[in-house]
Amino acid sequence: MMKKLPDTEFEIMKVVWDNEPPITTNMIMDQLGREKEWKAQTIITLLLRLVERGFLRTEKNGKERTYFPLIVKEEYLEFETADFMKKYHGNSFTSLVAALYDGRKLKNADLDELLTWLKEKRD
Repeated sequence: MMKKLPDTEFEIMKVVWDNEPPITTNMIMDQLGREKEWKAQTIITLLLRLVERGFLRTEKNGKERTYFPLIVKEEYLEFETADFMKKYHGNSFTSLVAALYDGRKLKNADLDELLTWLKEKRD
């Protein structure tokens, strides 16, 4: 069963999903490590945790390890969104939209776009 990722591991997975496998520690270091000021060992530890959690598989090529995603981004986002909806909105789409609208996070143009999307989904 899939579990929610800690923010640090999710950051690693975003880089994995944005790149063509195989993924290397150096790729993650280049795209994330410097920005976050993470050391290579931190990234290696996070990658190994993701392997243990079943999000990545790893292969050793000479001295270098490569990583391949086992969970696709859409699958994880669907899981996270469903969990969020259940936890905070009692699975009510109306509750979510109301919270965003009342909090001024949704503009009328967003609602128009949402209505168009809903109509397309119903057809």
